[in-house]
Amino acid sequence: MKGMRYPDEFRSEAVKQITERGYSVADVAKNLGISTKSLYKWRREMSGHNQPQLSSDVMALKQEVTRLNAALKRATEERDILKKAAVYFASQPE
Repeated sequence: MKGMRYPDEFRSEAVKQITERGYSVADVAKNLGISTKSLYKWRREMSGHNQPQLSSDVMALKQEVTRLNAALKRATEERDILKKAAVYFASQPE
């Protein structure tokens, strides 16, 4: 979809799926029907270039913490869904 304009809210929600929920760029792009190039660009724009430069070790640790937090949030959401499903199926008569 060349030349397609997306609202800022759509862009930020797409980037949140990557940064906060731990989904891959390719998965989000496929689910939303947009290019991975656009997502990478939006993520770069929203990350803010005004941050101070950190050493590579600190940056690597920060990225790992961010990745682990996203994975934890995603696993927690999946666990909650499974709990609800278990309650639903346990309440169903055979």
